Amino acid sequence: MILEYSVKNYKVFKETAHLSFIASNYDKETLEKKNVQYVDEKNLRVLKSAVVYGANASGKTKLFESLAFFKRFVLESSKESQQGEKIDIQPFLLCETTKDEPSEFEIVFSYQKALYRYGFEVTSEKVLAEWLFYKPKSREYQIFYRDSEEKTLESHPKFFKKGAMLHSESMVRDNALMLSVAAQFNDEICSNVLNWFTHGLSIVSSLRENGYKGYTMMKNDQDGFHEKLMNLMKVADFSIQDIQSKVLTTNEISEHTPPELKEFLMNKIQNEHAVIYTKCETIHHVYDKLNQVVGKTSFSLDEDESHGTQKFFYLAGPILNTLEMGKTLFIDEFDARLHPNLVIKLYSLFNDPTINKTGAQLIITAQNSIFLQSGLLRKDQIWFVEKDRFEAAHLYSLAEFKSVQVRKSENFETNYLNGKYGAIPYLNLLTHFNEEACEQEKPWPPEK
Repeated sequence: MILEYSVKNYKVFKETAHLSFIASNYDKETLEKKNVQYVDEKNLRVLKSAVVYGANASGKTKLFESLAFFKRFVLESSKESQQGEKIDIQPFLLCETTKDEPSEFEIVFSYQKALYRYGFEVTSEKVLAEWLFYKPKSREYQIFYRDSEEKTLESHPKFFKKGAMLHSESMVRDNALMLSVAAQFNDEICSNVLNWFTHGLSIVSSLRENGYKGYTMMKNDQDGFHEKLMNLMKVADFSIQDIQSKVLTTNEISEHTPPELKEFLMNKIQNEHAVIYTKCETIHHVYDKLNQVVGKTSFSLDEDESHGTQKFFYLAGPILNTLEMGKTLFIDEFDARLHPNLVIKLYSLFNDPTINKTGAQLIITAQNSIFLQSGLLRKDQIWFVEKDRFEAAHLYSLAEFKSVQVRKSENFETNYLNGKYGAIPYLNLLTHFNEEACEQEKPWPPEK
């Protein structure tokens, strides 16, 4: 469960963008039982969901991309990078000072009844600083603080015994993270952090949501999941009676398959007993002229079903798994290609205490203002990204407005669309363009 996340000097974010899921105290009665999860051992109130709004190109996707980079760098920095290889990081390039400064990331999360605070500063050349704090009960401990510029490491003598060895023997490259290397050496606390990034956090890109197709197909083969998936399909009203994941067999490997690929697939299936999913079929009823069910037929999910149905299926796997395991899920453009009533239903699963019993979290970006309808979200669950005139993005919450400016009873949707909270496209120029176009329009045919 994420408590806080911040990023600075990354792509469109020049200054620190801070995203908090700690429930505010402005109104403890508003949707408290539904939208707030209690972490009793830490005496915390944590939001189960949040929505990020903003105009096109305002930085919503870049916010999620920054977290995706964070996760990827944690998981891969000690594995794939070699000494001297560049780090795939981009600072804010539209300012002479920030383009040469490091990017900074920090995250606070709860995992196995302990709190972790981890972050680093990084350039394309190396990791300049890195820190990890651990709070098992009431006291927070500094596990390590690494300063690459000074070539020093402050490490906890009890909780991070491997730190001194890794530092003295120069086992952490300049372009790698101490956390990742220590986890490879089975350090318990660092391994916990790595495990949370691996299994507890998922980021679904709007451009790669179909990448979860294989995962959902695999989960669909499991009886318990299949039943939950079909319940979701009935809620979505797609008229789909069943969904079947198809597995590749050796008999289905074409004779025209390239020899190397054919050998690879045969080895996977026969020797490694791997299950390779090839496609998904949806089952529909067939009716007679009196509209009575007389049979069933199958369609290809990819070729015959709508893009909305496909997206729903792709997202079903990570959504159901997140709810079951108590994970945190970020989905960019959650509402794209789906009906507003359906996205509200899916989103509301996370705020329903009878369904979300594990403390799962869902954070989305959206364009449809339907999430702002009264009674669905608290003010601290609504976030905006807006660019200033120097093209730097700023992140802020509706809860940051004074109560006299934004009352909990007002219509958030209407006020947002009217520009009261900012973070909307400036369309005045389009009005002027239309007026100028009308003035310049000449009669046809031309007068003689």
